[in-house]
Amino acid sequence: MKKIILAISVLAVQQNLWSQNQEKGIDEVQLQGRFLSTPYNNVNENVTVITKQEIENSPATSIDELLQFHSGLDIRRRGSNGVQSDISIRGSSFEQVLILINGIRMNDSQTGHNTFNIPFDISAVERIEIMKGSSAKLYGQNVFAGVVNIVTKSSSDEKVTVKAHGGDFKAYDLSASGTFGSEKFSNLLTVSNGASDGYRFNTDYQIRNVFYQNKLRLNEGNFSLQAGFSEKKFGANGFYASPSYTNQYEETQASVVSLQYQQKFRKLSVNSSLYWRRGQDMYLLKRENPLFYRNMHIGNNAGGTINLSYESSLGITNFGVDYRREFLTSSNLGKRKRDITQLFFDHQFKLFNQKLEVNPGASWASYSGDNFFYPGMDVGYVFNSDHKIFGTISKGFRIPTFTDLYYVSPTERGNPNLIPENSVSSELGYRFQNKKILAKVSGFIRNTKSGIDWQKDTPNSPWIAENVAKIHLKGFETEFKHQLFTFLNYRINYTYLDNLDVDKAFSRYSLQNLRHQLVGQIDLKFLNFFSNQLIYRYTERVNLGSYNTLDEQLNFRYKDLNFYVLINNLTNAKYVETNLVPMPGRWFHVGFTYQIKMN
Repeated sequence: MKKIILAISVLAVQQNLWSQNQEKGIDEVQLQGRFLSTPYNNVNENVTVITKQEIENSPATSIDELLQFHSGLDIRRRGSNGVQSDISIRGSSFEQVLILINGIRMNDSQTGHNTFNIPFDISAVERIEIMKGSSAKLYGQNVFAGVVNIVTKSSSDEKVTVKAHGGDFKAYDLSASGTFGSEKFSNLLTVSNGASDGYRFNTDYQIRNVFYQNKLRLNEGNFSLQAGFSEKKFGANGFYASPSYTNQYEETQASVVSLQYQQKFRKLSVNSSLYWRRGQDMYLLKRENPLFYRNMHIGNNAGGTINLSYESSLGITNFGVDYRREFLTSSNLGKRKRDITQLFFDHQFKLFNQKLEVNPGASWASYSGDNFFYPGMDVGYVFNSDHKIFGTISKGFRIPTFTDLYYVSPTERGNPNLIPENSVSSELGYRFQNKKILAKVSGFIRNTKSGIDWQKDTPNSPWIAENVAKIHLKGFETEFKHQLFTFLNYRINYTYLDNLDVDKAFSRYSLQNLRHQLVGQIDLKFLNFFSNQLIYRYTERVNLGSYNTLDEQLNFRYKDLNFYVLINNLTNAKYVETNLVPMPGRWFHVGFTYQIKMN
């Protein structure tokens, strides 16, 4: 009996140290903003940070699966393992969310379906920063509903990490990453390859990624370079056209290169970048007959940004300039190009002994000869280190993609007369956080005018891209996370959405939102080497009904080896997330991660 008590005591001490380190890590996270890095506890928007530890323990095999374990985020997947996924935040369309890699824009000007072609797998991710709500004053276009910034991290540690797993349907994933260099010059190189025969007819896939990142540290600054390439080849059974088109096929490529420079000169800080993103998309309506119907699109986005921040007795003043040119050569959309110029201004006031922070700001954009002005403001009041209220109001906008404007098929027609959609979003919330508890609740409203949607009047009519008169969305969100014991914690998230005033009977995107979304998670650590994570999801979609799913991962860690067993959709639920594409049933995986230290 004494031995058992002693063992439990040792376990409790170890878990308490682990918990303290985790809380300390969250408190010290610096969110990568346009102008300045901001400590997590100081932000006035509704922000969620997914940490490295949470990623490693999660029963997710891809980045999109990881994101769907957080309420307010709706990942509409076609197929498995990140083959093709659209991300929505609080009932938005997949075009209305900005995706960043280390602060660099990844949105695809051809179509948002390709935005989530990320050139690395989940094992390379250091953390993910999610900001919910519009913030055009800081990020410009596409921030209708939120921002997802996926962060990787170079290091001078000389080590190699190898990961491999296999599962049902002859699925496998292999990846290797290495960090190396010196304290002044750090590097990250990662490669991955995954494939499967598919869980149903014509859903096979192969995904290859390679990504490199470095950082050269200067006195009070740094240069950093990142370059990545992703290729996906997959059967697209019913993915886009009618579900009766079972032989669809697609190949996509995405490349990104960016150079970033950050420097601090006493009270002035500079944050600038040059970037280029290339996307290629080849689509076949009939895989066995490429000449029957084939689309080929090649797009390039190139641009640069300069952001300045100045600290004075009046607060912090921020100013930014962003210019981007978008090119497209397409067998369906033709040859297209456009220029987008944006200016940003923001000022941070701190009043009443630093307890009240007020951040007014605005962005100005020039697109197709027209000018657009988008103001916003966020406010935060700190009662003490644990309690904070926050509120935001902001006008957001999105310019139409080339597909929205020019796509033509037997069942779809783009609209070259589309104008940018715009919205006014507001949110009011409260956050409580200490070392063991995080509690957050907020209510939000988004009123959209000239919203872009694909609609039709009858089932047999073609889909037509239109500026919808108006869409009103309102809802609320709660999150509760508790370190119940030193070895046990749990999390409960819930989001409710009410989408009103869609004009036509058939809407492709406006009526796909989740009405109810509940996520529950339990993390358990036991016997020194074992950990277990169980995640439950209940979702009710406006047009597709409701379903429940359960995902499970068991880890065994010993020194530098982690062996795991994970089961997706443990209860074998039958459900779809978009376009009537059935999702996989119960799916078993086994794998390991091994870290080799070179010094």
